[in-house]
Amino acid sequence: MNAADTIDERERRWRLVLGREARCPSGLGTTDQAMDAALEALYNRGDTADSGGGGGRSAGLGGSAPRVARWLGDIREYFPSTVVQVMQKDAMERLGLHQLLLEPEMMEAVEPDVHLVGTLLSLNRVMPDQARESARALVRKVVEDLERRVAQKTRSLVQGAIDRSARTHRPRRVSDIDWNATIRRNLAHYLPEHGTIVPQTLVGYGRRSQGVQKDVVLAIDQSGSMASSVVYASVFGAVLASMRTLRTSLVVFDTAVVDLTEQLTDPVEVLFGTQLGGGTHINKAIAYCQGLIDRPDDSIFVLISDLYEGGVRAEMLRRVASMQAAGVQVVVLLALSDEGAPFYDRENAAALAEMGVPAFACTPDVFPELMAAAIQGQPLTAWVDRQKDA
Repeated sequence: MNAADTIDERERRWRLVLGREARCPSGLGTTDQAMDAALEALYNRGDTADSGGGGGRSAGLGGSAPRVARWLGDIREYFPSTVVQVMQKDAMERLGLHQLLLEPEMMEAVEPDVHLVGTLLSLNRVMPDQARESARALVRKVVEDLERRVAQKTRSLVQGAIDRSARTHRPRRVSDIDWNATIRRNLAHYLPEHGTIVPQTLVGYGRRSQGVQKDVVLAIDQSGSMASSVVYASVFGAVLASMRTLRTSLVVFDTAVVDLTEQLTDPVEVLFGTQLGGGTHINKAIAYCQGLIDRPDDSIFVLISDLYEGGVRAEMLRRVASMQAAGVQVVVLLALSDEGAPFYDRENAAALAEMGVPAFACTPDVFPELMAAAIQGQPLTAWVDRQKDA
């Protein structure tokens, strides 16, 4: 590309960014005009429409479902899927298109993604039957894609952690030896003249593969800010439930508590069993989950919540402390999504941290490693610190 081409491309990009007020000496081609119109319909909706054919600017989408459907089709044609997802999310927020999503033809035009699934779930209770079937098909497409992305890594890391969670003094293979623990155990047998330790006692990982080895209880906050977390947690819950060495329970809550464990074979059913946007009663949810735990030393309790408690705060903290004292590995996630931590109750997060239960946001790609660390009983404060340094 020569210097003149570089300048033209730079002018073109600035023209698309700045809109009609920018002057682009070289003008815009037909495709660029269509991209420009799609951008202005969303981001410059206060402008009046230009008259003229071809690439005439048409600001605003109004409330017309056919017009919005055409716009959704246009952006899928002219922009990559990652950009389309951002534009769809912006359209929901800026133009209030939620109600239009209740129409089946709209769901056929959108690009499926986690944010859109969260929006659809928030509309679940007001969907007409025909729209519900279209929504279910779209949600299933997103869920199946997520399962393909996370299932293998999750099963591999979690099963490996389960296999290694039992200690033995007769490791079967060299790869089963825990060298750090073996060295610490045999420091008394150090031979300075040889500069080595004689390992009279080996410490290794036992391998147990039959039957249920660990219990996992997932408790998911259904408040509106947790939509993406609900989607990811439901998918991970289904993957964990498919492992014979785990007994997995999944509970969702707002001011009420709903046990969706029976639906874990199908995460789409789990998602349509949720009701996003309600209040929050964390203490009630923890109390219910305590009743599910009958092997505390072999249990992991994962609470996914922004920690805004509408119930009795002191009782909530007391229950967490009680579970931890009984031997339960407690994990508190402020979010399970790619977006980082949302607004959350910092006072409650600090109180949990003082108890040795850090509250932090976790991305889906790191969650399998977190579960493996929890299963092996690693101190999660140190695990979180390592993630920050990585």
